[in-house]
Amino acid sequence: MLSADNKRQLWIPEGFAHGFYVLSESAEFVYKCTDYYNPQSEHSLLWNDKSVGIKWPLVDGLTPLLSAKDREGKTFINSAYFD
Repeated sequence: MLSADNKRQLWIPEGFAHGFYVLSESAEFVYKCTDYYNPQSEHSLLWNDKSVGIKWPLVDGLTPLLSAKDREGKTFINSAYFD
């Protein structure tokens, strides 16, 4: 688990899907990119796509608070692929 206390980092290679699930009331997330930010290159994977099979630890089965972009994510089968 990443935390301010353990100062651990996680490298996510370019083109890899990634997501964050916050267990606390709030979180501050800082990240670096390999190049300038390009929103046209972003794609969102549907957070609860059954074909991906992530078992999110939902509190009382409630849907997590999602950004508008994340609510509009596509299923893996309908997502953009990169060579």
